[in-house]
Amino acid sequence: MSKCKSLLAIIKKISEEKIMNDMYETEISDLRWIVYDIPGNIGWISWLVCTYLCFDRGYIALGVSAIIPAVLMIIGVGELISERINGLDRLLTRRRLYRGFGSLSGIIAIPVSVIGIILKGDDLMGLMLVSEVLCALFACLLFKGYKKKQ
Repeated sequence: MSKCKSLLAIIKKISEEKIMNDMYETEISDLRWIVYDIPGNIGWISWLVCTYLCFDRGYIALGVSAIIPAVLMIIGVGELISERINGLDRLLTRRRLYRGFGSLSGIIAIPVSVIGIILKGDDLMGLMLVSEVLCALFACLLFKGYKKKQ
């Protein structure tokens, strides 16, 4: 029975690896990529600056909670940059695609900025929300263009 479970675990791991290593490619034109990329980059860079400003203004708890999305954004950007460094022209494995664009999607950052608006209600928290919405919107537009490579 134990050997059967071990074998099933190995088979499951192999199948997950195959699925996560499927290749995805986008046919987005250079112009469209730039149009989407610039505001997205402004968004995540602005989030990083605002995270620093949280600490500068004494919003320690909000600053600490903003670090998690900031780290995820850096991971996402790193995934997308590594694709270029490796010479892959808009070609990513499923794992890198979801890790890269998922990190930029705002799943954590938008709630953090909304909580900040509720608690502090100042311009910095509003800027953080706008920054993340920019990042998430344009990351999702780029993500939408990726299709599984046959």
